[in-house]
Amino acid sequence: MPDGGDTAAERAKPRRDGLGAIPRGIWALGFVSMFMDVSSEIIHSLLPVFLVSVLGATATFVGLIEGIAEATASMSKVFSGTLSDYLGRRKLLVTAGYGLAAFTKPVFPLAPSVGWVLAARFVDRIGKGIRGAPRDALVADLAPPHLRGAAYGLRQSLDTVGAFAGPLLATLLMTLTLSDFRLVFWIAVLPAFLALALLIFGVEELGAPRAVGEARSPIHAAEARGLGRAYWWLVLIAAVLTLARFSEAFLVLRAQSVGLSPALVPLVMVTMNAVYAASAYPAGRLSDRIDRRAVLALGLAVLIASDLVLALAAGVSAVLAGVALWGLHMGLTQGLLATLVADSAPSRLRGTAFGLFNLTTGAAMLVASLLAGWLWDQSGPAATFLAGAAFSALAFLGLATFRPGSLAPRRA
Repeated sequence: MPDGGDTAAERAKPRRDGLGAIPRGIWALGFVSMFMDVSSEIIHSLLPVFLVSVLGATATFVGLIEGIAEATASMSKVFSGTLSDYLGRRKLLVTAGYGLAAFTKPVFPLAPSVGWVLAARFVDRIGKGIRGAPRDALVADLAPPHLRGAAYGLRQSLDTVGAFAGPLLATLLMTLTLSDFRLVFWIAVLPAFLALALLIFGVEELGAPRAVGEARSPIHAAEARGLGRAYWWLVLIAAVLTLARFSEAFLVLRAQSVGLSPALVPLVMVTMNAVYAASAYPAGRLSDRIDRRAVLALGLAVLIASDLVLALAAGVSAVLAGVALWGLHMGLTQGLLATLVADSAPSRLRGTAFGLFNLTTGAAMLVASLLAGWLWDQSGPAATFLAGAAFSALAFLGLATFRPGSLAPRRA
């Protein structure tokens, strides 16, 4: 299996531990993610209700929009990841991706129809796709090998602080503006441009850029084969998991289906992301100390429990309990999956590895969100979440039947 790019010089460095040992560039990337997520989640926490109640969309169309958006983001990561390997300049692509996302935010308050929202989500997610794989590879480039799980966990935690602060602000702003969706969307534009400024002036890409042409581009079949069996098994497990973890828009619709008012609907995302943010860094630290598979298995078990609670929920409190479990599952798995990709890929192909990983999960996300919306319209919310539990159980079985030593934490 590829050695993950850890060099003898890296192994010889004195080991420091804790938050203070994590490089400044990773902290900066985390705060960039946080401000952009504040902007995005103010909009996205309200968007399903805006689409259904203001623009007249169906649940199937909401699933289509969310599926296309997330699949576009994930699929475009493969190209930006490979390009970042080829150029050896990851920050350039990260900045382009965040910039595109910032400049599309004003489209949401201007949208007169669902077509505008679809187009805005599509372009916004292209921006996410452009920045995603190079940013994840940049974290691996900057992080000491023995702190890799903690570094991804920290970035994910800061990202998720924005993801729960955004819906919280959305709730406050909806109350202050008497549920004026468009005015709230305009306010959400501001933190997006703050994130872009912080990235431009606060993040430095360390090390000399790779000579152009050292890595193959575009994606080459030999490079994909060279990523190894453990990497591709991880991709397969993640794809099945993605089928279980459809768009979070359905969490919002589930809360609305049991009577939560539109002004309070953002509290669903606040609940999920508060738990997500609180658990992501500890989960990353834990994965540096024990077999990473054990942490991933725990995350899958929590997702099954979440789906069952949400399928059977009859009131707001039960839905919020299921949403909290969903957030715990995200904290246990999201940073960990990125860590496992970094573990299994050589440094010169990290961008490509993240890109191919997200290409596969992006295709699965499109299928998952369309299936979730169709099941919702045909059989109701319970069918959507019971299907999610079934796919989660399948991913759990896949993980349980494969025991490669490569999925244990890497120790220098």
